[in-house]
Amino acid sequence: MANYKYPNKASFFKFVFHASQIARNPIPFHKMMFGEYGDTLSIRRFFAPPVILTRDAGIARHTLQKYHRRYSKSKLQTRFLSRYIGNGLLTSTGDYWLQQRRLIQPGFHREKIRNLIGIINKTIDGQVQAFETGVFQELYPLMNTLAFEVVSKSLFNYAASPEVLKRLQVIIETLQKFTVREMRQPYKRFWYNINGEVKHHLELTRESRAIINTIIEERKASKDRHDDLLDMLLNAGYEDGTKMNNAQLIDEILILFVAGHETTASALTFTLFLLANHPGELRKARAESLALKNGEEALETLPRMEHIKRCIEESMRLYPPVWVMDRISTKDDTIGEYSIKGGTLFGISIFEMHRNPKYWEQPETFDPDRFLSDDSKRNGAYMPFGAGPRLCIGNNFAMYEMMLAVNAIIHTFDLETCTTEVKLNPLITLKPANVELKFTKRA
Repeated sequence: MANYKYPNKASFFKFVFHASQIARNPIPFHKMMFGEYGDTLSIRRFFAPPVILTRDAGIARHTLQKYHRRYSKSKLQTRFLSRYIGNGLLTSTGDYWLQQRRLIQPGFHREKIRNLIGIINKTIDGQVQAFETGVFQELYPLMNTLAFEVVSKSLFNYAASPEVLKRLQVIIETLQKFTVREMRQPYKRFWYNINGEVKHHLELTRESRAIINTIIEERKASKDRHDDLLDMLLNAGYEDGTKMNNAQLIDEILILFVAGHETTASALTFTLFLLANHPGELRKARAESLALKNGEEALETLPRMEHIKRCIEESMRLYPPVWVMDRISTKDDTIGEYSIKGGTLFGISIFEMHRNPKYWEQPETFDPDRFLSDDSKRNGAYMPFGAGPRLCIGNNFAMYEMMLAVNAIIHTFDLETCTTEVKLNPLITLKPANVELKFTKRA
């Protein structure tokens, strides 16, 4: 029998004792455990290999990048999440995932995304001009609508009515909330089946898929060219010349909606919250924004938004939208001094790694200038879009969108906040819960 060596072992009963707290918000519990046991710890399970919880960048790189073939996504994503949002890039694994990634990747290369910049910028300007001014308002719903509109227009351009897209937005948000409840409270799954909640949410899944299928069929019947992401997906061909069927298209479109708007909405909310609380950084970002020429093509302005970009990068360090990742070892493996058994589940806390004092000076401080050089990224402890072959396919899209959105907002408005603390709601993505901002039109 192999001699396995695991990191510092924490009591399983400690997790049981804190179960209700973990179900509400696991981040404070993770922080406490890392403070008590160090950067990596293990929790023994009954009849299964231990769980490893880590904020160590070396272990993150080992599982996500260097030896990624020895690890796969856990059933939490491949089984439970895929039940509601399909078997797309986020939830698929193995050869099928690789096939889909190779098919879709070219559509997200920088040059392809640059063709969408006009649509993105026009959509952002329309949303920003409609902001209510002079009153404190919840920021996340505003950013959520903005980001959803950008994804909708980029995916479908003008192929769907606002009412249909709004219904799709409501369904996707409802499904995500229920999925998180299922994953965090597995002991209630039986009850969710009995009381009809699973059935209700599966009906919502079918409705969302029907909406997207109608859009796809209408586009196929049309001879118009839109140069949007739907055109790209419809025209993408496998090596044998075949194309995705409607079920595959729906899977990938649902994933793009889920991954492409909630993460961006959260990152924008956190960034504007931080800028409103750091007037000096806001002044530097606004000076950069005002230096851009009016009427200049958005594509030409992006390279000169250097400080704005750093503010977004630092915001995603402090509040990474993808705050935790899981992997499960498919075989026995050695990681540094540890020897682990196949079937070991890893929880990689990106949130805690981004605040680990081993990698960051003054890790709790908002300091965009730490990204003046690439050293902060080279330390291997910065992974806001993931890492390795499963690095977020839309990372360039997201950065361009966020830079244009922040630029438009600070160019148009003064920002005022009434809070210095943000409440975190870690669902599938990290969401802010209590950020209020007041927009005042600049003279």
